[in-house]
Amino acid sequence: MKRYLEAQIEKDLTKKMVFLGGPRQVGKTTIAKRLLGGKKGYLNWDIAEDRDRILKRELPDTPLLVFDEIHKYRLWRAFLKGLFDRDAATRRILVTGSARLDLYRHGGDSLQGRYHYLRLFPLSAAELGMKTPKELATLLTLGGFPEPFLSGSETEARRWSREYRTRLVRDEVANLEQLRDLDAMERLMLRLPELVASPLSANALREDLQVSHKAVSHWLDIFERLYAIVRIAPFGGPAIRAVKKERKHYHFDWTLVPDPGKRFENMVAIHLLKYAAYREDTEGYDMEVRYFRDVDGREVDFVLLQDRKPILFVECKYGDDDIARGLRYLSAKYPKVPAYQIHFEGKKDYLTPEGIHVCPAINLLREWI
Repeated sequence: MKRYLEAQIEKDLTKKMVFLGGPRQVGKTTIAKRLLGGKKGYLNWDIAEDRDRILKRELPDTPLLVFDEIHKYRLWRAFLKGLFDRDAATRRILVTGSARLDLYRHGGDSLQGRYHYLRLFPLSAAELGMKTPKELATLLTLGGFPEPFLSGSETEARRWSREYRTRLVRDEVANLEQLRDLDAMERLMLRLPELVASPLSANALREDLQVSHKAVSHWLDIFERLYAIVRIAPFGGPAIRAVKKERKHYHFDWTLVPDPGKRFENMVAIHLLKYAAYREDTEGYDMEVRYFRDVDGREVDFVLLQDRKPILFVECKYGDDDIARGLRYLSAKYPKVPAYQIHFEGKKDYLTPEGIHVCPAINLLREWI
């Protein structure tokens, strides 16, 4: 299937290099090889033969060069700068990687102005053209990564997810970071899915794992850089009595989350983050997803911001629950901002007198990227 970023990648390649980031096995290499159209030009730093060709500067004579995982090369930025400055008129360069390529900077950003950065997210309801709650239930069960989703098998999805999590820590982290205690880091990764949708306390995790606060904070940063998790900050200030607490976190592979309600919330989070990343990367808006909680205990799961202003409130409920008081409160404070309470298994679909939309989740999610 053709992915939602392919047209943008082709457009951007006519002007600059394109850095394509995103979780491991989300489909970056498939896109790159499709753009090559069967021609040579794909080089993977993890393959010894390709690595030698890069180091010796023995590159294929093709109009498009694709470098996969080259951020693991210490001098990757200087290498790409020299190549682009020399060949920009005759070659296009696509760089893919399973880490945050915008953060893995060795020294200053010598590539400033020479690349566009795009983030590829897992499959979503809109990208898959889903229309019904039953289709969304399949996505919730199998996850949004192409391999397990396209397998159509819950058993294969579980096996993939377990293997994926192990490889992430044992392969990706070991390749990029000098860490002595991979076992403790793996225990942290196993613990995190149970804590989805709640403020994440590094202190509590430190006590659970019997490691330092600094170590836990560093490991969480690594997981975020490797697109294993994403963290969102609180929204608001004194005017709406918002609290300043720890960030909440979600997994790109939401099938890791055991609780059905939290898994549903996690899936919605990735949908909203995908939309925000797309608008930011392709249109240049300052987009952000946050959550709301105030000193009186009122909460709203997600606040979507554009240029630091709220443009959407979303509360997730597994069934037909009453309107969340936090959503009523925030909607009253910002009456012009669309507010949704979406449910996974519920049947209700209506608009409240104060303008809050109550509907099945698919009604909202099918409209987004």
